[in-house]
Amino acid sequence: MDESPLRLLPWNSPEGRPCYLSTDHPDSRLSSLADEVEAELLSCGEAVLSGAEAVLADAAAGEGAVRFALTWTTESLRDVLRVAHCREGRTSGKL
Repeated sequence: MDESPLRLLPWNSPEGRPCYLSTDHPDSRLSSLADEVEAELLSCGEAVLSGAEAVLADAAAGEGAVRFALTWTTESLRDVLRVAHCREGRTSGKL
């Protein structure tokens, strides 16, 4: 008997551990929620990138603005990499 494939979800448990979904149904309610969260993380990443580019293009931007932009860019990069790892596991069949 084959086991259901595990899907890495784009969030962690309250203890900070990765969460996985075991399902044979990619259209399940939880799978759909994970897809929505992934899409939102990518959309936020695009908005943060646009804001960071604007700060970098502004010669008058001070250290505070640059640090703020870099902080959010770092957070967004972490989220986008998480989405990439989630999707890589689904396309390769590995986690």
